[in-house]
Amino acid sequence: MKVDYLIIGAGFTGATLAERLASAGKRVLVVDRRDHIGGNAYDEYDPHGVLVHRYGPHIFHTNSKKVWDYLSQFTEWRPYYHRVRAVVEGKEIPLPFSLASLWALFSPRLADKLEEKLIAHYGYGARVPILGLREAEDPDLRFLADYVYRNVFEGYTLKQWGLRPEELSPTVTARVPVLVSYDTRYFQDTYQAMPKEGYTALFRRMLAHPNIKVLLGADWREVEGEVRFDRLVFTGPIDEFFGYLHGPLPYRSLRFVLEHHPLPYVQGVGTVNYPNEHPYTRSTEFKHLTGQDYLPHTTLAYEYPEAYEPGRNEPYYPVPREENEERLKLYLKEGEKLKTVFFAGRLGDYRYYNMDQAVARALKLFEEVVRE
Repeated sequence: MKVDYLIIGAGFTGATLAERLASAGKRVLVVDRRDHIGGNAYDEYDPHGVLVHRYGPHIFHTNSKKVWDYLSQFTEWRPYYHRVRAVVEGKEIPLPFSLASLWALFSPRLADKLEEKLIAHYGYGARVPILGLREAEDPDLRFLADYVYRNVFEGYTLKQWGLRPEELSPTVTARVPVLVSYDTRYFQDTYQAMPKEGYTALFRRMLAHPNIKVLLGADWREVEGEVRFDRLVFTGPIDEFFGYLHGPLPYRSLRFVLEHHPLPYVQGVGTVNYPNEHPYTRSTEFKHLTGQDYLPHTTLAYEYPEAYEPGRNEPYYPVPREENEERLKLYLKEGEKLKTVFFAGRLGDYRYYNMDQAVARALKLFEEVVRE
Protein backbone atom coordinates (compact mmCIF):
# COMPACT_ATOMS: atom_id res chain seq x y z
CA MET A 1 0.00 0.00 0.00
CA LYS A 2 1.30 3.46 -0.89
CA VAL A 3 0.06 6.75 0.62
CA ASP A 4 1.27 10.31 0.69
CA TYR A 5 0.89 10.65 4.47
CA LEU A 6 0.89 8.10 7.27
CA ILE A 7 -0.70 9.67 10.36
CA ILE A 8 -0.29 7.95 13.72
CA GLY A 9 -3.17 8.77 16.04
CA ALA A 10 -6.86 9.43 15.34
CA GLY A 11 -7.44 12.14 17.93
CA PHE A 12 -8.03 15.82 17.25
CA THR A 13 -4.54 16.48 15.90
CA GLY A 14 -4.41 13.44 13.63
CA ALA A 15 -8.00 13.76 12.38
CA THR A 16 -7.63 17.47 11.59
CA LEU A 17 -4.43 16.92 9.65
CA ALA A 18 -5.90 13.93 7.83
CA GLU A 19 -8.98 15.89 6.75
CA ARG A 20 -6.99 18.92 5.60
CA LEU A 21 -4.43 16.84 3.68
CA ALA A 22 -7.12 14.69 2.07
CA SER A 23 -9.04 17.80 1.01
CA ALA A 24 -5.81 19.03 -0.60
CA GLY A 25 -5.68 15.88 -2.72
CA LYS A 26 -3.31 13.79 -0.61
CA ARG A 27 -3.85 10.10 0.10
CA VAL A 28 -3.80 9.52 3.84
CA LEU A 29 -3.71 6.48 6.11
CA VAL A 30 -4.62 7.08 9.76
CA VAL A 31 -3.48 4.40 12.21
CA ASP A 32 -4.49 4.10 15.86
CA ARG A 33 -3.64 1.33 18.31
CA ARG A 34 -7.05 1.70 19.99
CA ASP A 35 -10.21 0.14 18.61
CA HIS A 36 -11.87 3.51 17.96
CA ILE A 37 -11.32 6.96 16.48
CA GLY A 38 -11.39 10.19 18.49
CA GLY A 39 -8.48 9.65 20.85
CA ASN A 40 -9.26 10.71 24.40
CA ALA A 41 -12.31 12.65 23.18
CA TYR A 42 -14.08 9.41 22.20
CA ASP A 43 -17.62 9.12 23.54
CA GLU A 44 -20.13 6.26 23.46
CA TYR A 45 -23.55 5.33 24.84
CA ASP A 46 -23.43 3.28 28.03
CA PRO A 47 -25.88 0.35 28.57
CA HIS A 48 -28.41 2.84 29.98
CA GLY A 49 -28.35 5.18 26.98
CA VAL A 50 -26.24 7.92 28.59
CA LEU A 51 -23.60 9.39 26.28
CA VAL A 52 -20.40 9.07 28.31
CA HIS A 53 -16.80 10.11 27.66
CA ARG A 54 -14.67 6.99 28.09
CA TYR A 55 -11.54 8.99 28.90
CA GLY A 56 -13.02 11.66 31.10
CA PRO A 57 -15.08 14.80 30.44
CA HIS A 58 -14.24 16.85 27.36
CA ILE A 59 -15.90 20.27 27.29
CA PHE A 60 -15.27 22.29 24.17
CA HIS A 61 -14.36 25.97 24.48
CA THR A 62 -12.24 28.32 22.39
CA ASN A 63 -11.55 31.95 21.59
CA SER A 64 -10.44 31.03 18.08
CA LYS A 65 -13.01 31.75 15.37
CA LYS A 66 -10.79 29.85 12.95
CA VAL A 67 -10.98 26.65 15.04
CA TRP A 68 -14.70 27.12 15.72
CA ASP A 69 -15.53 27.63 12.05
CA TYR A 70 -13.39 24.67 11.02
CA LEU A 71 -15.02 22.19 13.42
CA SER A 72 -18.49 23.59 12.67
CA GLN A 73 -18.22 21.96 9.23
CA PHE A 74 -18.51 18.57 10.93
CA THR A 75 -21.02 19.11 13.72
CA GLU A 76 -23.95 21.11 14.95
CA TRP A 77 -23.44 22.51 18.43
CA ARG A 78 -25.43 22.46 21.64
CA PRO A 79 -24.68 25.65 23.61
CA TYR A 80 -23.25 24.66 26.97
CA TYR A 81 -21.56 26.65 29.73
CA HIS A 82 -19.68 24.32 32.01
CA ARG A 83 -20.04 24.95 35.71
CA VAL A 84 -17.86 23.42 38.39
CA ARG A 85 -18.12 23.41 42.15
CA ALA A 86 -15.54 22.45 44.75
CA VAL A 87 -16.22 21.04 48.18
CA VAL A 88 -14.38 23.29 50.65
CA GLU A 89 -14.86 22.78 54.37
CA GLY A 90 -18.09 20.91 53.67
CA LYS A 91 -19.56 23.62 51.42
CA GLU A 92 -19.93 23.57 47.64
CA ILE A 93 -18.48 26.73 46.13
CA PRO A 94 -18.18 27.85 42.47
CA LEU A 95 -14.89 27.26 40.64
CA PRO A 96 -12.79 29.02 39.51
CA PHE A 97 -12.67 30.78 42.88
CA SER A 98 -14.55 34.05 42.38
CA LEU A 99 -16.39 36.79 44.23
CA ALA A 100 -19.35 34.41 44.40
CA SER A 101 -17.08 31.90 46.19
CA LEU A 102 -16.15 34.54 48.79
CA TRP A 103 -19.78 35.02 49.76
CA ALA A 104 -20.38 31.26 49.89
CA LEU A 105 -17.53 30.73 52.39
CA PHE A 106 -17.05 33.81 54.56
CA SER A 107 -19.17 36.07 56.71
CA PRO A 108 -20.83 38.98 54.85
CA ARG A 109 -18.52 41.45 56.57
CA LEU A 110 -15.31 39.62 55.61
CA ALA A 111 -16.53 38.79 52.10
CA ASP A 112 -17.40 42.43 51.50
CA LYS A 113 -13.96 43.60 52.66
CA LEU A 114 -12.11 41.04 50.54
CA GLU A 115 -14.23 41.83 47.47
CA GLU A 116 -13.50 45.54 47.84
CA LYS A 117 -9.76 44.93 48.09
CA LEU A 118 -9.65 42.49 45.15
CA ILE A 119 -11.42 44.99 42.89
CA ALA A 120 -9.24 47.87 44.12
CA HIS A 121 -5.97 45.97 43.55
CA TYR A 122 -6.74 44.06 40.35
CA GLY A 123 -9.86 45.57 38.81
CA TYR A 124 -13.25 43.92 38.22
CA GLY A 125 -12.98 41.08 35.70
CA ALA A 126 -9.30 40.34 36.38
CA ARG A 127 -7.94 36.79 36.39
CA VAL A 128 -5.28 36.46 39.10
CA PRO A 129 -3.00 33.38 39.24
CA ILE A 130 -3.04 31.95 42.77
CA LEU A 131 0.75 32.06 43.10
CA GLY A 132 0.66 35.73 42.10
CA LEU A 133 -2.06 36.48 44.66
CA ARG A 134 0.13 34.91 47.37
CA GLU A 135 2.69 37.66 46.72
CA ALA A 136 0.23 40.46 47.51
CA GLU A 137 1.44 42.99 50.10
CA ASP A 138 -1.98 43.54 51.64
CA PRO A 139 -2.39 41.16 54.64
CA ASP A 140 -6.07 40.53 53.89
CA LEU A 141 -5.31 39.51 50.30
CA ARG A 142 -2.48 37.29 51.53
CA PHE A 143 -4.90 35.68 53.98
CA LEU A 144 -7.30 35.01 51.11
CA ALA A 145 -4.51 33.69 48.88
CA ASP A 146 -3.26 31.32 51.56
CA TYR A 147 -6.80 30.13 52.27
CA VAL A 148 -7.53 29.41 48.60
CA TYR A 149 -4.11 27.84 48.08
CA ARG A 150 -4.50 25.53 51.07
CA ASN A 151 -8.16 24.59 50.57
CA VAL A 152 -8.55 24.58 46.79
CA PHE A 153 -5.24 24.35 44.93
CA GLU A 154 -2.73 22.47 47.08
CA GLY A 155 -4.65 19.25 47.77
CA TYR A 156 -6.08 19.01 44.26
CA THR A 157 -2.67 19.57 42.65
CA LEU A 158 -1.01 17.01 44.90
CA LYS A 159 -3.60 14.41 43.88
CA GLN A 160 -3.66 15.35 40.19
CA TRP A 161 0.07 15.72 39.59
CA GLY A 162 1.80 14.15 42.59
CA LEU A 163 3.53 17.53 42.99
CA ARG A 164 2.98 20.82 44.82
CA PRO A 165 1.71 23.79 42.75
CA GLU A 166 5.05 25.62 42.95
CA GLU A 167 6.86 22.56 41.59
CA LEU A 168 4.96 22.84 38.30
CA SER A 169 5.23 25.34 35.48
CA PRO A 170 3.16 28.50 36.20
CA THR A 171 1.12 27.65 33.10
CA VAL A 172 -0.59 24.90 35.12
CA THR A 173 -1.69 27.03 38.08
CA ALA A 174 -2.67 29.85 35.70
CA ARG A 175 -5.26 27.56 34.08
CA VAL A 176 -7.61 27.97 37.07
CA PRO A 177 -7.10 31.52 38.42
CA VAL A 178 -8.97 33.54 41.03
CA LEU A 179 -11.65 35.53 39.17
CA VAL A 180 -12.47 39.04 40.32
CA SER A 181 -16.06 38.75 39.09
CA TYR A 182 -19.36 36.97 39.69
CA ASP A 183 -19.04 34.88 36.53
CA THR A 184 -19.62 31.30 37.70
CA ARG A 185 -18.82 29.71 34.34
CA TYR A 186 -15.73 27.52 34.47
CA PHE A 187 -14.52 28.91 31.13
CA GLN A 188 -14.84 32.46 29.84
CA ASP A 189 -14.10 31.73 26.15
CA THR A 190 -16.10 33.30 23.32
CA TYR A 191 -17.27 29.94 21.97
CA GLN A 192 -18.55 27.29 24.39
CA ALA A 193 -20.61 24.31 23.26
CA MET A 194 -20.79 20.54 22.93
CA PRO A 195 -21.06 18.62 19.64
CA LYS A 196 -24.79 17.98 19.30
CA GLU A 197 -24.37 14.27 18.46
CA GLY A 198 -21.15 13.79 20.40
CA TYR A 199 -17.45 13.80 19.60
CA THR A 200 -17.33 10.39 17.91
CA ALA A 201 -19.92 11.52 15.34
CA LEU A 202 -17.81 14.63 14.71
CA PHE A 203 -14.70 12.51 14.11
CA ARG A 204 -16.57 10.17 11.77
CA ARG A 205 -17.46 13.10 9.56
CA MET A 206 -13.92 14.47 9.65
CA LEU A 207 -12.49 11.13 8.52
CA ALA A 208 -15.18 10.31 5.94
CA HIS A 209 -13.18 11.76 3.03
CA PRO A 210 -12.56 9.26 0.18
CA ASN A 211 -8.82 10.00 0.33
CA ILE A 212 -8.64 8.82 3.94
CA LYS A 213 -8.29 5.22 5.09
CA VAL A 214 -8.39 4.35 8.80
CA LEU A 215 -6.72 1.35 10.43
CA LEU A 216 -7.62 0.69 14.08
CA GLY A 217 -6.18 -1.73 16.61
CA ALA A 218 -2.73 -1.57 15.01
CA ASP A 219 0.63 -0.54 16.42
CA TRP A 220 2.43 2.05 14.29
CA ARG A 221 5.68 0.05 14.35
CA GLU A 222 3.94 -2.91 12.72
CA VAL A 223 2.39 -0.77 10.01
CA GLU A 224 5.56 1.22 9.28
CA GLY A 225 7.16 -1.74 7.52
CA GLU A 226 4.02 -2.65 5.57
CA VAL A 227 3.00 0.74 4.20
CA ARG A 228 4.99 2.97 1.87
CA PHE A 229 4.56 6.67 2.52
CA ASP A 230 6.19 9.98 1.68
CA ARG A 231 5.71 11.61 5.07
CA LEU A 232 4.84 10.57 8.60
CA VAL A 233 2.89 12.57 11.18
CA PHE A 234 3.33 11.19 14.69
CA THR A 235 0.91 12.29 17.44
CA GLY A 236 1.97 9.67 20.00
CA PRO A 237 4.62 10.19 22.71
CA ILE A 238 7.76 11.62 21.12
CA ASP A 239 10.03 9.74 23.56
CA GLU A 240 8.39 6.45 22.55
CA PHE A 241 9.06 7.20 18.86
CA PHE A 242 12.80 7.43 19.57
CA GLY A 243 12.86 4.33 21.75
CA TYR A 244 13.38 6.40 24.93
CA LEU A 245 16.85 7.29 23.65
CA HIS A 246 17.23 10.12 26.17
CA GLY A 247 15.13 8.53 28.89
CA PRO A 248 11.35 8.60 29.33
CA LEU A 249 9.39 11.84 29.56
CA PRO A 250 7.03 11.69 32.56
CA TYR A 251 3.26 11.73 32.15
CA ARG A 252 0.32 11.53 34.52
CA SER A 253 -2.50 9.09 33.95
CA LEU A 254 -6.10 8.72 35.12
CA ARG A 255 -8.40 5.89 36.12
CA PHE A 256 -12.16 6.32 35.74
CA VAL A 257 -14.91 4.63 37.70
CA LEU A 258 -18.40 5.02 36.21
CA GLU A 259 -21.47 4.77 38.42
CA HIS A 260 -25.07 4.65 37.28
CA HIS A 261 -27.87 6.05 39.45
CA PRO A 262 -31.66 5.52 39.13
CA LEU A 263 -32.22 9.27 39.57
CA PRO A 264 -32.73 12.07 37.03
CA TYR A 265 -29.72 13.96 38.45
CA VAL A 266 -27.26 13.59 41.32
CA GLN A 267 -25.25 16.82 41.01
CA GLY A 268 -26.39 20.39 40.52
CA VAL A 269 -23.61 21.08 38.00
CA GLY A 270 -21.54 19.14 35.47
CA THR A 271 -18.47 18.63 37.67
CA VAL A 272 -17.75 18.67 41.41
CA ASN A 273 -14.12 18.87 42.55
CA TYR A 274 -12.83 17.36 45.77
CA PRO A 275 -9.52 19.08 46.62
CA ASN A 276 -9.13 17.46 50.03
CA GLU A 277 -11.81 14.79 50.46
CA HIS A 278 -11.74 11.35 48.84
CA PRO A 279 -8.94 9.74 46.79
CA TYR A 280 -10.61 10.90 43.54
CA THR A 281 -10.25 14.48 42.29
CA ARG A 282 -13.67 15.08 40.76
CA SER A 283 -16.96 13.61 39.65
CA THR A 284 -18.68 14.49 36.39
CA GLU A 285 -22.34 13.90 35.58
CA PHE A 286 -22.53 13.46 31.82
CA LYS A 287 -26.19 14.41 31.35
CA HIS A 288 -25.31 18.02 32.17
CA LEU A 289 -22.88 17.93 29.24
CA THR A 290 -25.07 16.05 26.76
CA GLY A 291 -28.45 17.60 27.55
CA GLN A 292 -30.18 14.21 27.85
CA ASP A 293 -32.79 15.57 30.25
CA TYR A 294 -35.35 13.08 28.95
CA LEU A 295 -33.56 10.14 30.63
CA PRO A 296 -34.94 9.19 34.08
CA HIS A 297 -31.48 7.98 35.21
CA THR A 298 -27.93 9.27 35.15
CA THR A 299 -24.24 8.24 34.96
CA LEU A 300 -21.27 9.79 36.76
CA ALA A 301 -17.53 9.34 36.28
CA TYR A 302 -15.09 9.54 39.19
CA GLU A 303 -11.46 10.38 38.35
CA TYR A 304 -8.50 8.83 40.13
CA PRO A 305 -5.11 10.31 39.09
CA GLU A 306 -2.18 7.91 39.02
CA ALA A 307 1.35 7.56 37.74
CA TYR A 308 1.71 6.63 34.08
CA GLU A 309 3.06 3.14 33.45
CA PRO A 310 3.61 2.21 29.76
CA GLY A 311 1.49 -0.77 28.79
CA ARG A 312 -0.76 -0.51 31.86
CA ASN A 313 -2.55 2.83 31.44
CA GLU A 314 -2.75 5.87 29.17
CA PRO A 315 -0.42 8.91 29.10
CA TYR A 316 -2.89 11.78 29.63
CA TYR A 317 -0.88 14.77 30.78
CA PRO A 318 2.71 15.78 30.03
CA VAL A 319 4.22 17.03 33.30
CA PRO A 320 5.22 20.69 32.76
CA ARG A 321 8.49 21.12 34.66
CA GLU A 322 11.80 22.74 33.69
CA GLU A 323 13.77 19.49 33.95
CA ASN A 324 11.33 17.81 31.55
CA GLU A 325 11.71 20.69 29.09
CA GLU A 326 15.46 20.02 28.97
CA ARG A 327 14.87 16.36 28.10
CA LEU A 328 12.25 17.34 25.52
CA LYS A 329 14.81 19.57 23.78
CA LEU A 330 17.00 16.51 23.22
CA TYR A 331 14.11 14.72 21.50
CA LEU A 332 13.24 17.77 19.43
CA LYS A 333 16.83 17.83 18.17
CA GLU A 334 16.45 14.21 17.11
CA GLY A 335 13.24 15.17 15.32
CA GLU A 336 14.98 17.95 13.40
CA LYS A 337 17.20 15.34 11.75
CA LEU A 338 14.14 13.67 10.18
CA LYS A 339 13.00 15.78 7.26
CA THR A 340 9.91 13.69 6.45
CA VAL A 341 8.60 13.14 9.99
CA PHE A 342 6.42 15.65 11.86
CA PHE A 343 5.49 15.56 15.55
CA ALA A 344 2.31 17.21 16.82
CA GLY A 345 -0.36 16.99 19.50
CA ARG A 346 -0.34 16.79 23.27
CA LEU A 347 1.99 13.78 23.27
CA GLY A 348 3.96 14.52 20.11
CA ASP A 349 4.73 18.09 21.22
CA TYR A 350 4.74 17.20 24.94
CA ARG A 351 2.39 20.11 25.63
CA TYR A 352 -0.65 20.43 27.87
CA TYR A 353 -3.05 21.29 25.00
CA ASN A 354 -6.78 21.82 25.25
CA MET A 355 -8.83 20.39 22.38
CA ASP A 356 -9.00 23.69 20.51
CA GLN A 357 -5.23 24.13 20.87
CA ALA A 358 -4.67 20.68 19.38
CA VAL A 359 -6.84 21.62 16.39
CA ALA A 360 -5.09 24.98 16.00
CA ARG A 361 -1.69 23.24 16.10
CA ALA A 362 -2.80 20.81 13.38
CA LEU A 363 -4.17 23.60 11.16
CA LYS A 364 -0.91 25.51 11.52
CA LEU A 365 1.18 22.43 10.71
CA PHE A 366 -0.98 21.78 7.64
CA GLU A 367 -0.38 25.32 6.41
CA GLU A 368 3.37 24.88 6.91
CA VAL A 369 3.35 21.59 5.02
CA VAL A 370 1.37 23.10 2.13
CA ARG A 371 3.74 26.06 1.88
CA GLU A 372 6.70 23.69 1.88
